[in-house]
Amino acid sequence: VQLQASRGGLVQAGGSLRLSCAASGITFSSYAMGWFRQAPGKEREFVVIITWSGGSTYYRDSVKGRFTISRDNAENTVYLQMNSLKPEDTAVYYCAADKSVVTMRRSGAEYWGQGTLVTVSS
Repeated sequence: VQLQASRGGLVQAGGSLRLSCAASGITFSSYAMGWFRQAPGKEREFVVIITWSGGSTYYRDSVKGRFTISRDNAENTVYLQMNSLKPEDTAVYYCAADKSVVTMRRSGAEYWGQGTLVTVSS
């Protein structure tokens, strides 16, 4: 199983960045997908989760209205559009896959990507 995230980057506060995560080795349409992040010195936290069909999404409060998750089951890819970025969004972002949304909301997942660094400068 591979979850290959796109490269993050350095962006100024207020800017935008789009991450993608391509999955292989799993039946993508059977899995909820999520994005998580871990800032330096902090625990990993869930950012947003999307159900297998894309019909439901769950955002952490601090990113609501700024981040948007979407998925393309035909392309086995999940996306994270991040707008109005803030310095506190700086973290290593991970995509993850699990069949349980409940598990993912507890920051657990069966499969994890390698992580990609997003740095937001003030």
